[in-house]
Amino acid sequence: MDFADWEPVYTAILDDFGFDRAGDERARDLLGDLTTEFDLSRLVFTGGTVAVVGGGPLPSEELARVHRADRVVAVAHAAEICRREDIPIDLVVTDLDTDPERAVVLTQGTPVAVAAHGDNIPALEAFVPKMTQRNVLGTTQANPIGHLLNVGGFTDGDRAAFIADHCGAKSLIFPGWDFDDPDVNPIKRRKLAWAERLLRWLEQRRNERFAVLDGRRATIDTTVIPD
Repeated sequence: MDFADWEPVYTAILDDFGFDRAGDERARDLLGDLTTEFDLSRLVFTGGTVAVVGGGPLPSEELARVHRADRVVAVAHAAEICRREDIPIDLVVTDLDTDPERAVVLTQGTPVAVAAHGDNIPALEAFVPKMTQRNVLGTTQANPIGHLLNVGGFTDGDRAAFIADHCGAKSLIFPGWDFDDPDVNPIKRRKLAWAERLLRWLEQRRNERFAVLDGRRATIDTTVIPD
């Protein structure tokens, strides 16, 4: 994903939520200063099935799918579920909005992709310096500079999918995802709608059909998603 391809979608997200691009860029610059370059060759997923594990329910049949996957990318607190189930994790993806202390501990032995955006500058300042730097992959949704990565994605979940795609995943599965969670607040619901749009875009780019979108594609607003 080149930033030139991502930027029109990013601009639409900024406009929809009223987010400040300059704030994202300040967070990006801070994260760049706090981190070092991550060795992406550690995340070669070529030829495998990658489970992008969300924070929703994981009944036994969903856990079985995660166990069968070749690689596992866990979204934020889903990492704790995987740990309890003795599922090895290749990458955790977080913007530090939930359980940032856990993210610090995870970096002692697991790669963690940390996202910078305008709303999480205090969390970046407080927690990134405590992390094991060789295991921190710095990411941004703004124009990437230096060693920071932007391969697309807005929420932790869809950003995890875009990273897995970038690292060569042959196929993607999405256990623990729930677009219809009735307990989320209105802002979170809008973010889930964007995650849905972005996964639709990603499956089109990959020429793949994600089962998590089955029965939903006809109602996804893709007017701002490139053909």
